[in-house]
Amino acid sequence: MAVEDVKSLAPEFIREKHIRYFKSNLTMLPSAYTETETNRMTLAFFCLNSLQLMGVLDEQISKQNQQDWIEWIYAQQILTATNGDQDSNMEHCGFRGSSWSGRPYDPQATHACYEHYDSSHIANTYTALLNLIILGDDLSRVHRKAILSTIRSLQQEDGGIAPTKGSNEQDVRFVYCAAAICYILDDWSGLDMEKTVDYIRRLQSYEYAIGQSPGQESHGGSTFCGTGALTLMEKQEEGLLCREKLIKWCLMRQSTGFEGRVNKNADTCYCFWIGGALKMLDAYELVNHENCYDFLMSSQFVVGGFGKDVGAYPDVLHSYMGIATLSLLNTPGIEPVHTALNLSLSSWEKFKAKSLA
Repeated sequence: MAVEDVKSLAPEFIREKHIRYFKSNLTMLPSAYTETETNRMTLAFFCLNSLQLMGVLDEQISKQNQQDWIEWIYAQQILTATNGDQDSNMEHCGFRGSSWSGRPYDPQATHACYEHYDSSHIANTYTALLNLIILGDDLSRVHRKAILSTIRSLQQEDGGIAPTKGSNEQDVRFVYCAAAICYILDDWSGLDMEKTVDYIRRLQSYEYAIGQSPGQESHGGSTFCGTGALTLMEKQEEGLLCREKLIKWCLMRQSTGFEGRVNKNADTCYCFWIGGALKMLDAYELVNHENCYDFLMSSQFVVGGFGKDVGAYPDVLHSYMGIATLSLLNTPGIEPVHTALNLSLSSWEKFKAKSLA
C-alpha cells in the first residue's frame, strides 16, 4: 500500500507547522540547545536540509540570509598557518562547529585560525560542506588539500577515524564522515580505502549488522554509517560479510517505527538510519510503509517538529529524521533524498551540474 493510501490511517502531516518549526530554529534556537553550541553547524544542517526537502528553502529564507549563512560557514573554516609554515597545522584543518570558544567575535571574519581546543571536527566539516551545497555554493573557497591532509592524519592504523587530532575517540560515525567528505570533494587521496573496508568488516557482529567499534553491539546508526561509507566508496560487495543477513537484521528492527537495537522502543531517528541502510541495500520495498508512516504521524508535535517517539517533545535532530524518512517513503510534497550522502537529491544534482559546467 502506498503512502498516499494510508494517510487516512494516521493523523495528517502538518506541513506548514513543520516549516515554521525549522525556520524558527534556524533563526533562534531555544536555550536548551546552549550545551550543543559546539555543533551549531550540524544543527543548522538539520533545519536547512529539512526546508530543502520540503521544497521551501528559497521561499522561506531570503537570498541575503542564505548568503549570510554561507559567509558564517566559511568563517568557521580552519585554514593552514599564515606564519610562513604552511604545513604546521595541516592536521587540524576543516570546519569547526561554531565560534563557541570565547575568542573575540568578528562579524567580518572569513576564516578561523587553529588554536588548541578550537580546531576542526570531522562531523562539522561534513555538515559544513552539505550546508554550502544546499545553499547553492560551489565550494570554491574550501581548502581541499588541507581537509584531505587532515583526514589522512585522523585515520588510525586499524582503519578507524578520529574526529579531531589527538582524540582517543574513534568509530564508524567518523569513518562515514570521512568517506562522505572525500566523495563530495571527488578526491579519495585522504582515505586508505583498503584499511577502511577492513575496519568496517571488523565492526560486523554475529548478527551481521554493524557496531560503533570492533566488538560492540550491532546498532542502527552505526549500520547506516558503515553501509553509507561502503556505498560511497562503491565497496559494498567487499565490505559486507552477508548482505542478506544484514537486511534481515534491519527488517527485524521494525515494529511500528524502527528500534535502534534489539529490545528497544521504536524511535523516529532510526526510521531513517535503518530505513536508509535498507534503501542503500536495495531492500526498502520490504519495509512496512503503513506502520512506519503511522508511527511518524503519531510522533509529530502539535506546533511542528517530531519527537523521538509518541508524546516526546521535538528536537531538530529527530524532526529532520522524520522529514528524511518521509522522503524515503516517497511522501507527496517531500523531495527525494540522496540516501548515502544524507542530502537533498536536488541540491546534489545542482552542485554536480555546476561542477561539470
